[in-house]
Amino acid sequence: MDLEVLKKKISTFRGDGGRVRITEDDLLMEILRAWEQWTGPTSGFYTSIGVSQKGMASIIGKAKKLRREGHFPAEDFKEIKVDSPSSNTNFSGGPCGIEMSWDNGKVIRFSEVSQLVDFLKKVA
Repeated sequence: MDLEVLKKKISTFRGDGGRVRITEDDLLMEILRAWEQWTGPTSGFYTSIGVSQKGMASIIGKAKKLRREGHFPAEDFKEIKVDSPSSNTNFSGGPCGIEMSWDNGKVIRFSEVSQLVDFLKKVA
């Protein structure tokens, strides 16, 4: 999303004293997505959308809480089957490309590298 458009959306929730109070959950999620995709310094993000660091911290915190509570479903999430350590069968019956040891001796098998990358992004 273009940060200028996001800045204009945020400005509609600015009160007389200049304080931002966002009441729409969809806008909170848009802000969180934009913040997660930001690659520069965090101060640059705050200035580009016109909100102070303190104000943005509470907004992002509220958006993260809503996502944790399930208000926003995870996009393109693929369930990955976790085999027990005693099982020696290959994932999906075909050749296994990547095996990764996880907690308590569990082994997770991925047939494609993209599945491993998606999994690591989700658990990070």
